[in-house]
Amino acid sequence: MDGTQTDVVIVGAGAAGVGVGAALSNLDLDVQILERDGVGASFRSWPAEMRFLTPSFPSNAFGIPDLNAIVPNTSPGFALDCQQPSGDQYAEYLESVVDHYELSIETGVEVTGIDTAPDQVISDSVAVDDGTTVDTAGFEIETTDGTRTSDFLIWAGGQFGAPRTDLFPGSERAVHNSTVGSWEAHAADHGEEFLIVGGFESGIDAAVNLVEAGCSVTVLDRGYPWATRHPDPSETLAPYTFQRLNSVIDSGRLRLVGGADVDRITEIDEGYEVSASPAQDDPLPDDVEKNYESYSQETFTVPTRPILATGFESNLGPVSALFDHSEDGIELTDEDESTETPGLFLSGPEVQHDGQMFCFIYKFRARFPVIASTIGERLNLDTDALEPYEDANMFLEDLSCCEPVNCDC
Repeated sequence: MDGTQTDVVIVGAGAAGVGVGAALSNLDLDVQILERDGVGASFRSWPAEMRFLTPSFPSNAFGIPDLNAIVPNTSPGFALDCQQPSGDQYAEYLESVVDHYELSIETGVEVTGIDTAPDQVISDSVAVDDGTTVDTAGFEIETTDGTRTSDFLIWAGGQFGAPRTDLFPGSERAVHNSTVGSWEAHAADHGEEFLIVGGFESGIDAAVNLVEAGCSVTVLDRGYPWATRHPDPSETLAPYTFQRLNSVIDSGRLRLVGGADVDRITEIDEGYEVSASPAQDDPLPDDVEKNYESYSQETFTVPTRPILATGFESNLGPVSALFDHSEDGIELTDEDESTETPGLFLSGPEVQHDGQMFCFIYKFRARFPVIASTIGERLNLDTDALEPYEDANMFLEDLSCCEPVNCDC
């Protein structure tokens, strides 16, 4: 496949890659999606019991798209007959989008390197955010199946392939939640007592499923995510998670310990010893129900391998050096383009603007037509076909609205 030339290459066939590919399919462009596994592979790797936090519902006729849809006029809730899809179910929805839009996808192809190709300049007048103009070069994309070249490149690799594990001494003795295929099977294979490091969404999901399987579970977190609320759902547990947590909180088999900064995991004769220190950066909430404990110099002993629910690292792979990074995250233009490499765009949960994370599908999907429109305009294409995204409120160009809203009740 050496020398294959396309207008746009998208890396990743998850929600971000398929979604931006579907938006680009409305334009007169040659678009190729490269995927190292299969369509929706990360979703298919979820634990069997894990469900979407955002509900799916066919409310499109009232101008409110299904929260988990990646293109207008579709609804996973309707297509799957399911309100809280599993990972496997959502992958089926993504496959149906691929089929409907006839997207060109090569699976089993891993991107191993990216080089800009300065001899393929397609424009010498591309404006960046400060009003200056730069040359936009094409890209040479090295893969396990030869070299591709493209005028534009969109990185939609997601984060699931980069679990955050190297956190403290002994963390290699733990198991990351993303490697667990089923919590019920994990309990059946390993025992009835577990300790989870991390009390945000994936940690509480694991805890609830293990408690429902009859196990006793201790959750440690440096903060108190189960006891705090925030108007931005990216900053707090989802209502669905609170609902599930409340269903097991009085079971007598769940212990929530906040203010615990885990220092080390040590293997001992009885299993594993988890030591911690008082956390300094997240004070104890004082106006919430006391369904948790505050850490007080305790060492925890558990007979089973501790579970890390510690999230994921940035996973830009070979394009990492082509983006500018800061303490706040990846630096992007208002069009989700690299500030360092014109023609390179980011799509998916790592997109941030003005301190706001676009980590839910209903957030980052609104940026698909922004990327598609930007590329189309630079190539002097008619972008009117993207209007259905505007009609469906899935075309977010004005970033000034990206601020948390107050919810009074």
